[in-house]
Amino acid sequence: MKIIIDAFGGDNAPLEVIKGAALAVEKLGVDIILTGNEKKIRSAAAKNKISLDRIEIIHTNSVIDIHEEPTEVIKSKKNCSMAVGLQALADGKGDAFVSAGSTGALVVGSTFIAKRLKGVKRPALAPLLPTANGYMMLMDAGANVDCRPEMLVQFGIMGSCYMERVMKIKSPKVGLINVGSEDTKGRELDIETYKLMQSAPFDFYGNLEARDIPGGVCQVAVSDGFTGNVVLKLYEGMGSFFSGELKSMLSAGISSKLAAMLILPKIKAFKKKFDYKEVGGAVMMGISRPVIKAHGSSDAKAFYNAVRQAKLCVDGDFIGEISRSLEALKDKKDD
Repeated sequence: MKIIIDAFGGDNAPLEVIKGAALAVEKLGVDIILTGNEKKIRSAAAKNKISLDRIEIIHTNSVIDIHEEPTEVIKSKKNCSMAVGLQALADGKGDAFVSAGSTGALVVGSTFIAKRLKGVKRPALAPLLPTANGYMMLMDAGANVDCRPEMLVQFGIMGSCYMERVMKIKSPKVGLINVGSEDTKGRELDIETYKLMQSAPFDFYGNLEARDIPGGVCQVAVSDGFTGNVVLKLYEGMGSFFSGELKSMLSAGISSKLAAMLILPKIKAFKKKFDYKEVGGAVMMGISRPVIKAHGSSDAKAFYNAVRQAKLCVDGDFIGEISRSLEALKDKKDD
């Protein structure tokens, strides 16, 4: 298996990308393609004594900045490290693609270079969020601010396929994020989506109120990109808030420090659950091949886990399962 990585995407590129790639070769047994300035990649690897065995480099000097318009990835920045990596994916040179670069550019590039799956109306950004019962996939986390009911149904199908094939959860529950549990609640979008989801090919939980998301009652939470992004940012903020408060409480005085020593393993497990580096990244759902959006501040560990996540996507053939599910839905409508 060969994973393509944008070597110049993210705050810590290229060194942490190279470290993560080398770690993935060693521990996962995959081959890697790095896209970016070859001289800088080889220089960073040599300086830090990192082996480039089983790591191929596709050279390009250009990089797309997070402050540039996302559409430039298919215009003036067609030769940037992200675009070149996505083109290599489209050409079949690798099985999956990982980048910690501009989210907007990755959405545009994935859509127009790697291309959408047949039948998919819009790609969606799908991060995994920790819950009381494991992890939940949030769709959409910001790729599509305005959505139609049939798009949200597709999000539910794609999320369900991922959680079943990659996360190995049998019959994952799909919830529709709304302001109430009743089927009459919400905007016209939510009401119409609810009706469609009742007969969709997944285990529909019903409307999902935001307060119930952390409890893990659903394994997939579906919404338009505006609502999803608000949920994601609040989730991240509350995670940081609780971690900070916990640290303050357990470091205030001798008795608190002694108590902290007793529950240290549980504290570490709690922090690990909320650490984005452990997950890898958000999946670009609806693209013809696996594309992983790693966090912008990813270090070597995070890049390694993003590659691991990409490998799981390929191994689980969840994209093939999405195609089959969408085709089955189409056939049902035609009947």
